[in-house]
Amino acid sequence: MTGKICNSVADAIGNTPLVDLARITADLDGRILLKLEYLNPGHSKKDRAALRIIEEAEKQGALSPGQVVLELTSGNMGTGLAIVCALKGYPFVAVMSTGNSAERARMMQALGAEVILVEQCATSSPGEVSGDDLKLVDDEAVRLTRERGAFRADQFEHHGNRAAHYTGTAKEIWAQCGGSITAFCDFAGSGGTFAGCAEYFKERSEDVACFIVEPEGAAALCGEAVTDPDHPIQGGGYSMPDLSQLQGVVPDGFLTVTAADAVAAARRLAREEGIFAGYSTGANLAAAIALLQGPLAGATIAIIACDSGLKYLSTDLWG
Repeated sequence: MTGKICNSVADAIGNTPLVDLARITADLDGRILLKLEYLNPGHSKKDRAALRIIEEAEKQGALSPGQVVLELTSGNMGTGLAIVCALKGYPFVAVMSTGNSAERARMMQALGAEVILVEQCATSSPGEVSGDDLKLVDDEAVRLTRERGAFRADQFEHHGNRAAHYTGTAKEIWAQCGGSITAFCDFAGSGGTFAGCAEYFKERSEDVACFIVEPEGAAALCGEAVTDPDHPIQGGGYSMPDLSQLQGVVPDGFLTVTAADAVAAARRLAREEGIFAGYSTGANLAAAIALLQGPLAGATIAIIACDSGLKYLSTDLWG
């Protein structure tokens, strides 16, 4: 909608810029292209999935006028849903772990959402949301969905999540770079972004190598034993060995990054490229750099800037 007046802020979702990280790759053999998804209205890639899930539910008759919409979230999906529900007149309830940053809950509340916080497991640390923590959030979301007769906008199961990235994110990347990418890597949360993008890229060229990124010590998707489920890379790495969104998509490989490397990469991105993003963006960048330094020297790698660094001002990322 560039150059036009939007009918609503929903029209501003998508069509985000793709940036060549030429300063960071100056001493590397290859290119890294970063899709600035934090420039969506809710400051994350999840706006796309939120809009698609709600629109599909309306078309299918699964969502009635005025019905409560409910979803578990680390904050980004909830923010996207809060925006879409505000526009369409649905009450929205976000269920979130107390381990996620406070900025996210405050943003959702400002957008009109009811935010229900679920205490972490006794063994978990603030800022480090584990799979066990997420299970507690899901249990509460299931209970509240039943209690309130809500529509569950389930990002882990709903087709709209993956479809939003197939028809939007990946299609835009391919057009913006003229089909020049040779690799893609993405930090896995629900798996929707990776699955949608990998499916689209593989249909255009089987030679595009697609990698799932996980935290070191919590790489359940690649089959490793989980030794450290608690990590600060919010929004993913939940130590879940099976993700429905990944069905039918076979990664070319798996990459692990340490929390320290993700933090260092996010800070470097801010200092050297002027791009202020969050933990998972740092994880994506760290993985892409490792690929250029090793097996994919000379490649052109696409990655996602998943959300804004503004959502982590209270965390150690910028401490």
